[in-house]
Amino acid sequence: MIVSIIGLGLIGGSAALKLKKSGFADQVIGVDVNDEHADKAKALGLVDDTLVLPKALAISDLVILAIPVDSIRKLLPSVLDRIEEGTTVIDLGSTKSGICGAVLGHINRKNFVAAHPIAGTENSGPEAAFDSLFDGKTGIICDKEESQESSYLLAKACLEAMDMHVVEMDSKSHDLHIAYVSHLSHISSFVLGQTVLEIEKDEATIFNMAGSGFESTVRLAKSSPKMWGPIFKQNQKHISDSLGAYIENLKAFKNMIDEGQEEAMMDCMENANEIRRVLDGINDKSKEREKLNQII
Repeated sequence: MIVSIIGLGLIGGSAALKLKKSGFADQVIGVDVNDEHADKAKALGLVDDTLVLPKALAISDLVILAIPVDSIRKLLPSVLDRIEEGTTVIDLGSTKSGICGAVLGHINRKNFVAAHPIAGTENSGPEAAFDSLFDGKTGIICDKEESQESSYLLAKACLEAMDMHVVEMDSKSHDLHIAYVSHLSHISSFVLGQTVLEIEKDEATIFNMAGSGFESTVRLAKSSPKMWGPIFKQNQKHISDSLGAYIENLKAFKNMIDEGQEEAMMDCMENANEIRRVLDGINDKSKEREKLNQII
């Protein structure tokens, strides 16, 4: 099978490595508008070859779009215009409603599968790619009913070849939930980083006094604005709602501090501790899937 990956950064490069390593792809073709990224991806062995988009589309069984969500939204219709009848197209964007809406009613919509791997790091570019990025993570397929069965099954097999657990939901529900569990955490990290830089002008103090808690909390602030800006724009409504709820909780906590309400603060933090139980359950399920995969 020939797989072409458009976008050779962290997500696209890691997908390329994993699909080669798993044997899912016989050949991986890279496409990137940034010539330096394309050359670097080939030099690093992420892809077998690089081609311009029209040539890649002409020979591909599967096309994966791993570029910023605004670029996916613009490029996807023309990709569907050009593909061969038997070609399947997958996107790996972090928002889904706008992307699905961009090809609603397209004659080749059936060849497209909207997907989102819940995986990533704060790093970007071909050098950031590694083949275990997706291991044990969740891969979401949205609006399954809009895709033909053969394309859906190929997309599902692709995510599973990347060692992901596949779940399905509609694109609107995806964007609602992802605003709270992913997009909000990135905004919090960006704003925390900005706040510390504005208030603490002495960089040496930040360096000397920042502990592991600060480092882990602000880690996502190192993420690429070119990727996250379009995500925030496309999921504006849900992100605004999640930010509103978050800001109200911050105001309430500030009020507890200002008024010395220690008991109320303790109750708030104890309630928040419940997230440990949720996350531990997720980790336990991930370990169970890994054991099952080893048995199989």
